[in-house]
Amino acid sequence: MSESKMVESNAKNSAIWENHISVPDTPEGFTLRTTYPTNPDGAEVMLERWDAGSSEPPHSHPGDDMTVVVEGKMSIQFFTRTADGLIADGEKVILCKGDTGYIKSGRIHDANYIDECKLVYVHDKAFGFSAE
Repeated sequence: MSESKMVESNAKNSAIWENHISVPDTPEGFTLRTTYPTNPDGAEVMLERWDAGSSEPPHSHPGDDMTVVVEGKMSIQFFTRTADGLIADGEKVILCKGDTGYIKSGRIHDANYIDECKLVYVHDKAFGFSAE
């Protein structure tokens, strides 16, 4: 498995890893965060599949997100909004099998699925998609 790539932030600063709760009668050290909306501070978790060559246009989400690439290869391009529209912000980030990417809430980005992909996607609180 390749080394995780930290995109925009790192795991210990991501809201995805906050708001865990202990559960009675489970082993010491075990906490969980349930899928939204069971817990008001929950996270929404999706198992995604994407066909090779498919893509998402520039968009943002209302919460932090984390993507784990289980299979495949994808790219993410970040954007900044200017008076003239969106401009690319930095180089494309490539995520391959075993990589993890983190994106802060409100950060404009696209996604292109180079190979067929299987992803574990975690979104802080209820999922939202805002086309830019």
